[in-house]
Amino acid sequence: MPLQYVVEDAVAVIVLDRPNVLNAFDFELGRDALEAMRKAAADPEVRCIVLTGAGRAFSSGEDLGALAGSYEQGEAPPLGDTLVSRYNPLVRAIRAAPKPVVAAVNGVAAGAGASIALACDFRIASDKAKLVLAFIKVGLVPDSGAVWFLSRMVGAAKAWELAALGDPVSPEDALRLGLYTRLVSADEFEGAWRSFARELATGPTRGYALTKALVAAAATHALDDQLELEVEAQTEAGATVDHLEGVQAFLSKRPPSFEGR
Repeated sequence: MPLQYVVEDAVAVIVLDRPNVLNAFDFELGRDALEAMRKAAADPEVRCIVLTGAGRAFSSGEDLGALAGSYEQGEAPPLGDTLVSRYNPLVRAIRAAPKPVVAAVNGVAAGAGASIALACDFRIASDKAKLVLAFIKVGLVPDSGAVWFLSRMVGAAKAWELAALGDPVSPEDALRLGLYTRLVSADEFEGAWRSFARELATGPTRGYALTKALVAAAATHALDDQLELEVEAQTEAGATVDHLEGVQAFLSKRPPSFEGR
């Protein structure tokens, strides 16, 4: 199996598991990753999702080695079809998940691997991690939403620079630019992302989902449209069990115990 899936303490952990090729995506891994993401998103017992890689890489993107035969014959495969069938559905599933999705970036995240990490809600990175928009190095353009996410995180000028040059972004620079949520040493990495995910899994899950939707909508909404959407979202959030618990905990001067509903 090219992927591991386990649920612990309301956290679904999805591990890309092709370490011999730096967790590069082929058809099977792409299919399994999408199925796992959808499964975790739909599971009411799951309140946080973690995506990470086995071995020394998060993911090196598309498995170009598996396509070597076509290139050696002078025929490039239809890459647009691969985006439509493999990467775009996974990116959409991450963004649509009604709970926080954390990328635990253990090592290199290159090409579509970098795009998938950027699509997640949070990125906890090891100091061994490295983001590389390597597309331009092989005459391609960034895909799987990379430029969309980058331009919103770092602005158009920096997004262009990272995409056009394709140079690795050091862990320290990625943190400074806001591409990483937290940067920790390799020795502390697993404990750090597990602790972070468990904290999210004990939070107000529906509140996270509604806030995620508001942030996404704000990128294109006019102010009046956003204000109306906030009314709808706040009305729904105000009717949750977690809102009632949060206020009662505040009034009682105790930590809240959210149920995720």
